[in-house]
Formats: sequence, C-alpha cells, structure tokens
Amino acid sequence: MKVAIVHDWLVNYGGAERVVEQMLKIYPDADIFTLVYDEKKMGKIFPKDKVHTSFVQKIPKATRLYTKFLSLMPKAFESFDLTSYDIVIASSSSCAKGVITSPNTAFVAYIHSPMRYAWDLYFDYFKRSGKITRFFMKRQMPAIRQWDFLSSQRINTLIANSSYIKKRIKKFWNRDSKVIFPPVDVDRLSPNNLPPEDFYVVFSRFVSYKRVDLAIKACGQLGKKLVVIGSGSQEAELKSLAAKYKNADIKFTGRISDTEVKEYLQKCRAMIFSAEEDFGIIPVECQACGRPVIAFGKGGALETVVENSTGLFFAEQTEESVIEAIVRFEELEKKGTFKTSEIVDHAKKFSAERFRKELQAVIDETLKEVK
Repeated sequence: MKVAIVHDWLVNYGGAERVVEQMLKIYPDADIFTLVYDEKKMGKIFPKDKVHTSFVQKIPKATRLYTKFLSLMPKAFESFDLTSYDIVIASSSSCAKGVITSPNTAFVAYIHSPMRYAWDLYFDYFKRSGKITRFFMKRQMPAIRQWDFLSSQRINTLIANSSYIKKRIKKFWNRDSKVIFPPVDVDRLSPNNLPPEDFYVVFSRFVSYKRVDLAIKACGQLGKKLVVIGSGSQEAELKSLAAKYKNADIKFTGRISDTEVKEYLQKCRAMIFSAEEDFGIIPVECQACGRPVIAFGKGGALETVVENSTGLFFAEQTEESVIEAIVRFEELEKKGTFKTSEIVDHAKKFSAERFRKELQAVIDETLKEVK
C-alpha cells in the first residue's frame, strides 16, 4: 500500500507538524510532499530522504519567504504526481489539500483551517498589510478563493480539527466533514501535585491575532505576576508594553525547552489564552499539567476547556474582560472549584493514541468507498 502525506510547508515545528508526525506513526513508510522544507530545523523529525519539495524550494530564501508565494502555491501542489499512491493524506491550512489524485486513490484531507487570509480573516490581513501587499491581495485573492473552493471538491473525505472548523468548511466549501481533534502529547505532561505558585502564564507565538497584549494589560493593571513564554514579530512591542506596568512582575522567557515549559505550566495558577484559535493545543497541554485555563470564549477553546471545571471563559477580546475573568477565577479558586485530577482526566481525551485510532478508522472507511 503506497501512502503519500502532503503538508503545506516544513519550516518550523508546531501543532500542524505534530499532526504530520502522528500520521507517519500510522504509515512510517509514507512519502512526504511539501511546498518547501528546512532540513536544518526539520531534518531530525522528517528525514530528507522522505521529503519531496515543489519547484518553490529552488527560489532563493524560499524557506523564509514562502508565505510571499501564495500565487504559486496552487500550481506547486498540483505539480506533484501522486497517481501511483493508494492513499493520499493532506494536512492543510493553506494549499496542501489542492493536490490532484487518481480516482482510485483514497484522498483524505485533515483541515486545520480553510485559508484564513482568503476567507473570513481577509479584511484583518488586508488592514495590517502594506501598500504593495494590498495591491496584490486585491488582484490575486478572487482567483485564489475560486481555486480553493474547486480544489476542495476533489477530496474524498474531509476531516476538521474541531467543530469550529467544521462550520467554516461548510460555509466556504459547502462540504460536510468529520471532526477529529488534533493529537496532544499528554503522555509527557503531568501535574507536579504541589500547590500552584502565584503567577499566570502565557505560551504563544508573538503575532497580533494571538492577543498576548491582553494578558499583559490585564495582569499589568491588576499588579499580577505573568510569565510570557515564546517569541515572534511582536516581541519588542510586547516588551515595551509590559515595561509600562511598574507594579507588575512581567517576565519574558524567550524560547525555552519543553522541560522548562512543562515546569511553568505545572506551577502556574492558570494559563491566560486570549486568541480565537481553530483548536488550540497549548490550553490542552496546560490542562494535562493539571492547571486551569482562562480562555477567550470563541473558537476551539470552547471544545477544549470546560467552564467552571477545567477553566473559564471571558466574552470579549478586551483587557476589561480579561481582568473580570481573572478576578472571577481567583474567587472560584478559593472555593476549590478547579480540581487537578478532573483537569488532567479531561486533557487525556485529546491524546495522540486517540488521534491515530480515529484517523485510521476514517482512512479505512474511505478506502472501502473508493475501492
């Protein structure tokens, strides 16, 4: 049985790449097809001899500038010859699901999200872009949307990573999909069974839609200790913001090891999660360490956090709403509302083993339908 796994790009290791890693555990001999590949960063996880890249790889600095080549992506993925494969599995939040397969091939696409910048977040991206980018967005995006819709119609089975994404798939592609939550490595995470220390934590890439600023502003105004883990394009801006709050202890760790992240998650009072995510693996990781999550009440967090049991929600992406949630959390914490054992048990529902089992079942079902 020949199997191909198609992924948007392999340049950094994140939640989507963990999904591909688990796919490889089901099919260890599978070939991987991707737009561009950074061997230095990804070679240990995805060996070079398994990876096939598109013509975009040959463009100078492609592994850094790949997002600038959106207009080339449909052609790049359609150029892969996958006709000899029995099973093709796409892992896609951009164009990877647009490959062309044989009618006899079982084609299953795991959708992290329909292209955000083409559909519902188009205007957000447009407002934040420069004049040159806006110029190309206006002219290229209608054709990209058309291709995105048409390419979604040639997939045998669509899988959404959450009910939130299932709704977006139906809205933009008019396709039904099955929901399989992404894999979370809950086996390596556990509580330390000690009382929490007096600090909150944020663990995120520093990009605007993650809204790390909200946690900083809320903890700054309340005079709370906050540990901010991560890095990204907003780093200088966020550090400048934090410096304004003289009465708060806001610490930036930069990128740290998984072991150090685990220790912070085990010790914190709670995680503050301000983004509207498609799913959000990090809140589940925090819960696997036995700690609750204060989350924005939209998107995937609604499927990973249980109100007044494993955490609580705030209604708006404003500092006032986050402040109110922190105050409410501390009141519930005093009452013993958040029990470590219940939080950990909930997190285990999102295990990698569960993901592999559910994905394998969908692939087997699709194979029967195709053959």
